[in-house]
Amino acid sequence: MPDQFTIITNPVAHSVALSAIFAALALLTLFVLLGVVRMRAWLAALISLAVALVVAVVVYSMPVGQALLSASEGAAFGFFPILWIVLNAIWVYNLTVASGYSDVLRRSMARVSPDMRIQAVIIAFCFGALLEALAGFGTPVAITVVMLIALGFRPIHAAALSLIANTAPVAFGALATPIVTLATVSHGANEDHRLTVDTIGAMVGRQTPILALVVPLVLVAVVDGRRGVRQTWPAAAVAGVTFGVAQFVASNYVSVPLTDIIASLVSAAAVVLLVRVWRPVESPDLAVEHLALARTGGGAGEGTTTGEVLGDAPGTQHPVDVRPGAHRLTRAVPDTGAEVARAYAPYVIIIAVFSIANLSVVKSALAKKPWTESFAWPGLHIVSGNGKPLSSITFAFGWLPAAGTLMIISGILTAFVLRVGPGRALRAYVDTYVELRYAIVTVMAVLALAYVLNQSGQTNTLGAAFAAAGGVFVFLSAILGWLGVAVTGSDTSSNALFGALQVQTAARAGLDPLLLAAANSSGGVMGKMISPQNLAIAASAVGMAGREGEIFRRVLGWSLLLLLFICVLVTLQATPVLHWMVP
Repeated sequence: MPDQFTIITNPVAHSVALSAIFAALALLTLFVLLGVVRMRAWLAALISLAVALVVAVVVYSMPVGQALLSASEGAAFGFFPILWIVLNAIWVYNLTVASGYSDVLRRSMARVSPDMRIQAVIIAFCFGALLEALAGFGTPVAITVVMLIALGFRPIHAAALSLIANTAPVAFGALATPIVTLATVSHGANEDHRLTVDTIGAMVGRQTPILALVVPLVLVAVVDGRRGVRQTWPAAAVAGVTFGVAQFVASNYVSVPLTDIIASLVSAAAVVLLVRVWRPVESPDLAVEHLALARTGGGAGEGTTTGEVLGDAPGTQHPVDVRPGAHRLTRAVPDTGAEVARAYAPYVIIIAVFSIANLSVVKSALAKKPWTESFAWPGLHIVSGNGKPLSSITFAFGWLPAAGTLMIISGILTAFVLRVGPGRALRAYVDTYVELRYAIVTVMAVLALAYVLNQSGQTNTLGAAFAAAGGVFVFLSAILGWLGVAVTGSDTSSNALFGALQVQTAARAGLDPLLLAAANSSGGVMGKMISPQNLAIAASAVGMAGREGEIFRRVLGWSLLLLLFICVLVTLQATPVLHWMVP
């Protein structure tokens, strides 16, 4: 085959160190354009892809045709199954918004307790996790921020709470899209049989649940300091423990895509049951307390207008939720039991559909033709250094068992239950694609970039360079994932960029590839709260556009502290102390 390409690790003067300088150019370009230049993500991704293609052709001597075919396979994988999951999951959520039942669900959660600290746990943590499970990509932050402000939270606090809460569920967000991506890119770079969706999901499910134990306590501390922790720790502990246990059980024994849906609903139900038999010793009106503090000079000059009570600068305009059904958020007439049941119905439907699809007999049947087709990517001929064809050039097209297809089935059933007509449902589907058009380009470009890096050998080179760190890389692996999410704003993108690098470095340094792959995703979730994209979403939602730096300073310390926690955990899991936790 004249166009066949063989991967080499040291194309520049037979030196890994010199070759690594060129191999890092595309990633450095992406980081600089996003983090320094603040360029739009879709454009930065396309430019970085172009850099990777040039390096692949000029430095690694990859035939132009092979380089372009590699990018095309990555872009195709970016759409199916990655975007196929995200788009259809968001469509299901948009159906609940169009019907107004998303607000019924919010009100049912807000009525659980009058205590603002417990409301923060239920809405930012439990409901935010449910939104992350279905949509991800900033949706939980945008929605929970508005809900918290409607309940009387100061905008700066609402933004911080939503960002901090959007951590523990991120690795399994959008029906485990980050895990699916990680499994694909890492399996193609390492022959370890454990690098599958189920096993990587199980490993991540033995890291982030421990983080979930801490996050609700952090939330009540942010809301009300030491008093909040002292008075409401039972609710925070119940939320964290039940979420963590459910996340572990679901990811290891039930279904990786359903992990966050199950965990969020179990956690919310546990808190609801708790507050029926337990109440904090007091439930202070924090909005009034902040107003009193402002009047006595403790609010940095804040006055007595509504915006200033909420902690904004004079003249700040507060956002109004104008989505269909949003006016029902403060409806005086209580929701009926039937309405509440219907509001929860979409999530019950999703769990039922996915549970049926994951039954052993059904799962094995759907993995065969004609429901699943696997084929070599046309015209792509790449072999590794040992002369074997790369497994990543085989494209698996499971059109029916794909999570995105199951979401379409769930969406059709949801539309029927919520009484959304076919025309309205179709408009919502088209609108979903229109709203996410830039995200579609971004994800496809990032996955194309990842495939070019992996199949040209650039990732191999970086892996060989990082392997020089030896056992220390175990501690650094989570930091690499954190950096990737902080810059790209997406755990999926970070896993696509660094998943293969993690497992190749592990192989060269004698480390566990499964542990390092999982660490990339688990460490990345803490980068979510400081990513420019999420900060911009939070700032816009609370009417603080241009003041992202204030929110950043509020959450940076927590991001670093929780990252350190994960780094230590991963390091201990690489030693006999906690190695028993690795599947």
